[in-house]
Amino acid sequence: MEKTILEINNISKSFGSYKAIDNVTFKLQKGDIYGLIGSNGAGKTTIMRLITQLSPLKVGRIKLFDKKINQQALRHIGAVIETPASFDKLTVQQNLKLIALQRGINDTKRISEVVEFVGLQEKLTTKAKNLSLGQRQRLGLGIAILPDPDLLILDEPINGLDPSGIIEFRKLLEKLNQEKQVTILISSHILTELYQVSTKFGFIYKGQLIKEITKSDLDKANQSGLILTVTDVAKAAQVIDTNFNDKFSVLDEQRILVHSLNIDSSKLNEKLIRNGVSVISLAKEEKSLEDYYTKLIGGAEND
Repeated sequence: MEKTILEINNISKSFGSYKAIDNVTFKLQKGDIYGLIGSNGAGKTTIMRLITQLSPLKVGRIKLFDKKINQQALRHIGAVIETPASFDKLTVQQNLKLIALQRGINDTKRISEVVEFVGLQEKLTTKAKNLSLGQRQRLGLGIAILPDPDLLILDEPINGLDPSGIIEFRKLLEKLNQEKQVTILISSHILTELYQVSTKFGFIYKGQLIKEITKSDLDKANQSGLILTVTDVAKAAQVIDTNFNDKFSVLDEQRILVHSLNIDSSKLNEKLIRNGVSVISLAKEEKSLEDYYTKLIGGAEND
């Protein structure tokens, strides 16, 4: 049974006559990596600020573990919103010790674990102001996960990182999610990277949530994945279902779409042949998250 970590019901937020958030509702289940997508000013950061009570909520309701968000509930949330929170004149170690003190964490081993996890062992005595941008992002993540949160909220965490830094940060998030079972709400302008890590997407347009879709359903809508043309589509479907965990759809009498670009195509081909299914062709079909977003926003603008 799925466990709801975060529940947002009909929240709205206005600044004077400007409505930043308009009746937004969505849920995060345990283990989700929920990618929040929208242009600048769409309302992504405002939603995150409302969840963490950096901005007061007056309309709607936010619940964490089926309880109203309060200071006690916030102890279960780690967040990096807008810019990584650290003190420039303090070293990496001093920053983490200070946060540990503020959060009532007395276990010194926890600091060592976090430093090792984010890969800052060699920067312990370096002041935050002397860290590279990627290292500051790592420190910000370390500060956010120090209390061992159940929910991690990240607002544009890979802004300004070079390609290698982005890959390293992605691996850290995947490790947090898979090994620690941390649920993650994340926004980013780099949609290709958001696609890599997210299991579900929410599209924000002019303060409204206009679409939610899982990664597998997105791939299905985009028809992204591996398209097989075979001699026996029924038998091929049975082979895939028995030997692989990837979702698939039968497109017609000869073609099957496997909703994954990561499946081992040579192994798949071998399994089909061993089971008497001849593969006429095998081709990757890639349509991006950007393609889906552009089409979705285009439709919203025309409504």
